[in-house]
Amino acid sequence: MDTMTMTKIVGAGCGALLVFLLGAWAGETIYHVGVESHGEEEHAEGYAIEVASAEEAGGASDEPEVPFEEVYAAASAEAGEGLWRQCASCHRLDGSNATGPHLDGVVGREHAAVEGFAYSDALASIEGPWAPEEISHFIENPKEYAPGTKMSYRGMADIEDRANLIAYLESLS
Repeated sequence: MDTMTMTKIVGAGCGALLVFLLGAWAGETIYHVGVESHGEEEHAEGYAIEVASAEEAGGASDEPEVPFEEVYAAASAEAGEGLWRQCASCHRLDGSNATGPHLDGVVGREHAAVEGFAYSDALASIEGPWAPEEISHFIENPKEYAPGTKMSYRGMADIEDRANLIAYLESLS
């Protein structure tokens, strides 16, 4: 390779760089001229999409909330057995602890009463038994029911599913 070929390669690279720089300068100029033509006000990058809340949209507020006791009275333990799969990854029904404490006999059992399981302070400080309504509130949103709990489950939103799952757990005891 001689010096003339090397000079051509370097010149081509410099020429390409110059074309890219001029393109960037032209794009910047066009953008700023477009922004300045709209006046002195500040413009956000993007559009805000306004969304009505559930109450304004006529969503959840139109439906009366059914008390848990009524839903629980009509709950199906058979349907709850299918929902147990979500819990089975961390809990057992054979009396042995896993990531979470065993749940056999949980309905009516005192909070934080399983021997050999290290409960979080949030659950250990709650007194009283696990009534069906208490379990429902807990599995709806564990972090809200007991802030600081070790349970990482995100929650079960459907009240019928919670009632069915609790009916299944109660049928085992």
